[in-house]
Amino acid sequence: MKDKSLEVFRDAPVPKAVISNVIPSIVSMIMVLLYNLADTFFIGQTKDAYMVAAVSVATPVFLIFMAIGMLFGIGGTSLISRMLGEGREEKAKQISAFCFWTGLVIGILAGILILVFAESVSLMVGASQDTVGYAKQYLSILSGAIPFLIIGNMFSNIIRAEGHAKTAMTGMIIGNVMNIVLDPILILGFHMGVAGAAWATVAGNVFAAVFYLVHLVSKRSMLSIHLGNYRAGDGIAAGVLAIGIPASLNSILMSVSNIIINKVMTQYGDMAVAGLGVAMKVNMIVVMLLIGLGTGIQPLLGYCYGARNRKRYLAVLKFSLLLAFCLSMVMTVICYLGAGPLVTAFLDNKDAFQYGMSFSRTYILSGPIIGILFVLINAIQSTGAALPSLILSISRQGLLYLPILAIFNQIFDSANLIAGAQPLTDYLAAALAFVLFVLTYRRYFRDFPETEPKF
Repeated sequence: MKDKSLEVFRDAPVPKAVISNVIPSIVSMIMVLLYNLADTFFIGQTKDAYMVAAVSVATPVFLIFMAIGMLFGIGGTSLISRMLGEGREEKAKQISAFCFWTGLVIGILAGILILVFAESVSLMVGASQDTVGYAKQYLSILSGAIPFLIIGNMFSNIIRAEGHAKTAMTGMIIGNVMNIVLDPILILGFHMGVAGAAWATVAGNVFAAVFYLVHLVSKRSMLSIHLGNYRAGDGIAAGVLAIGIPASLNSILMSVSNIIINKVMTQYGDMAVAGLGVAMKVNMIVVMLLIGLGTGIQPLLGYCYGARNRKRYLAVLKFSLLLAFCLSMVMTVICYLGAGPLVTAFLDNKDAFQYGMSFSRTYILSGPIIGILFVLINAIQSTGAALPSLILSISRQGLLYLPILAIFNQIFDSANLIAGAQPLTDYLAAALAFVLFVLTYRRYFRDFPETEPKF
């Protein structure tokens, strides 16, 4: 039974292996996307643009804790898939137990800190006097969900490393459907506003985390969360953190960059901040689908790397790049042409709508290369190449984006032109990812059997 779950990684035709792993991952990302859109949509139905702005400035804080889940999730997935490729199942159990217990402790401590300092954090991330009350309320309630958020994001990745992509998808669906169903009931039915959105998010994360934990203690899983399997030594902590930190840094820097761009946009007023928040949601339609594609193939690539199968690794990568490009182009056209109706669904304030429409079409300009970028990021992570992963992670939303944003803010007196810093950054990041992948391939596949020509 356990070995059967890895048969797709090892023996299935490449298109089938890629699609069978990518579809559950993409569906999971769609559910995350729907949850994000639902919060903003139903809060938008209150006709209070200040509530929309408050959730927009509070969301990056929530994303930081998702990034902690990704630290252990992506780092654990990369290491576990390589260990399973090498046939070391006991070590895989120790890695999953390390990720669970370390992430749980961090989540509990973080939840306490956010609860105590909710108002200070709200002001720090860009809330104005008109929105700070809503933002504080939102974060105070969400603080209770942080441990579950970390566990859910962690194991929605790690479970895919043992070949259970559908189980990982099911957990995401359960949590997000719960959130989406509760949003209109609490926000509009009980007139709870942002508090309703927060409580719906808490419930969704609790249900998803519990679902994954039930799977992990069942006989279906070859992984473990038992304290007796907890190990930090023997390269486990180092191996998880080597890939997990770069992966989470990308998300953390994304949150930080969102906080900074929100602060930059405050010079144009709260309606610009609200419009930017909605534009980011629209852009997320493309980004989340392609993140799903990238993360979906990482366990497959990691398994091929651990098994030293160069030919299969390259075949998976080539098929994935082609699939990513095609999906990128289709979604870019859909979101560009459909920007108006999408923004209208969230905002009816005329000024906020104009900002949202303009920002949406600016952000989507990077759509054609986003898929290639995420595939290359995950290809690098699948080899355990820590330094290239770190360079790429701190470059996209840090070393590249922040200086470009600062320059644009200095030379342009236009909110829309300032927003153009993101698509320019994405094209530069894609070029950097290609260079780093070629360097990684040449180094990490140097001693592999010569079944394909080198770059």
